[in-house]
Amino acid sequence: MKFLNDIKLIGLHVLIAIAVYIIPVLSNVYLLSIFVYFFFRIIKSPIKGKTLEILLACGYIIGAEVFIRMTGGSLLYEASKYMVIFFSIVGIISTRISQKSFVYVLYLLLLIPGIFVTGFNQTTETIIRKAIAFNLSGPVCLGFVAIFCYQKAIMYSSFQKLLLYIGLPLISTTTYLFLYNPSVSEVISSTGSNYSTSGGFGPNQVATVLGLGMFIFCVRFFSKAPYKLFKIINVFLLVVISFRAIVTFSRGGIFVAIIMMAFFILFYYKKSTGKNRKRVGLLTTLFIVLGLSIWALSSIETGGFIDKRYNNEDALGREKKDISTGRTDLMAFELNAFLENPFLGIGVGKSKELRFEKTGVKAASHNEMSRILSEHGLFGLFAFGILFITPLLFRIRDKSNIFFYSFFLFWFLTINHSSMRIAAPAFVYGLCLLSINYKEPSIREKREQLLKSRLEG
Repeated sequence: MKFLNDIKLIGLHVLIAIAVYIIPVLSNVYLLSIFVYFFFRIIKSPIKGKTLEILLACGYIIGAEVFIRMTGGSLLYEASKYMVIFFSIVGIISTRISQKSFVYVLYLLLLIPGIFVTGFNQTTETIIRKAIAFNLSGPVCLGFVAIFCYQKAIMYSSFQKLLLYIGLPLISTTTYLFLYNPSVSEVISSTGSNYSTSGGFGPNQVATVLGLGMFIFCVRFFSKAPYKLFKIINVFLLVVISFRAIVTFSRGGIFVAIIMMAFFILFYYKKSTGKNRKRVGLLTTLFIVLGLSIWALSSIETGGFIDKRYNNEDALGREKKDISTGRTDLMAFELNAFLENPFLGIGVGKSKELRFEKTGVKAASHNEMSRILSEHGLFGLFAFGILFITPLLFRIRDKSNIFFYSFFLFWFLTINHSSMRIAAPAFVYGLCLLSINYKEPSIREKREQLLKSRLEG
């Protein structure tokens, strides 16, 4: 039974977190196991099933990325992005891709001149390999995911399975956070982003992926459940993931999650009819009450500091001058660099280097939009134009994906507060480009598809 299988998977991922907490080296084993497991699943799957298997592999990887990083399991820091790129290329080679997806090939080509600019402007501070790996792995990952996903069709039930696969490693992340920091109240003394409640890792990245987890279990909250226990488990997971996301004190991921959930509920309601609309309306009311309860719990556990954080106040209740915590200055610097070097830009990875040279501040960009302009110039402007406009044009032709705006806004808002430090924005962007079929095929159609896939295999 699917229900029992889901319970087993959830239990397994709680155990994974406990095992890694006790024996940290297992995090490396976990990373390698993910690659090997999904690689063989993809190889063994029939052609008809490869699209879903590749999506499941990439989805699971982006869900596990921050957990693996915070537990020291990344053999290479960008390993998750490389794995998503690898599986996307496998998908491009082994499945039929849309001819219209070649607009993303153009996008990838537009990133190349910036590499040469970096090469021609090397300094003692410049390490080209690291500059490319850190700054281009995310954009390149997005490009390959988009080529693979463009106009791919997937059943709604399969899409629900994909969301679960993204969410499973986030259960491990949340479990690990409770093990690492069981008492939130003991480590809260200010309104700044808190590394202790974030597993000793970057609060921004933790809040971003847990915010995605909030959205996933929000979708499962609204989905029809065959058993009450199924609904109770999803509500519990939604509560604990939301709580741990909020107490990171990183606001970006939470705001994005709220916006994603609001757009999903709106389009889910619009697609519903009759009695189901009444059901969605009732669930929305319950969901709002649940959200307020989670906030109240967070406020109590943090001694009210979380309320001050979201009111842009310091520990003494005084209003802070800069609500963006320095991000505005970083963005302004990069836009100015674009204006000074509008054609070719300053080169891949040079923003951080130039900022240190001019201001003495060694800070990485939080904004992918301003970074691509400063480092790639007009080529970057055209590349970003492709990323922004192509999904919107796709949406005009194909309105089947009720998650479209939730995913599009996750990508756009996340790259503007957290750049592309993790693979999640790149993969979620690709999910905007999927078509979703809500009518399950008949038994006869399933048999015909199975026979055809066997003949093709």
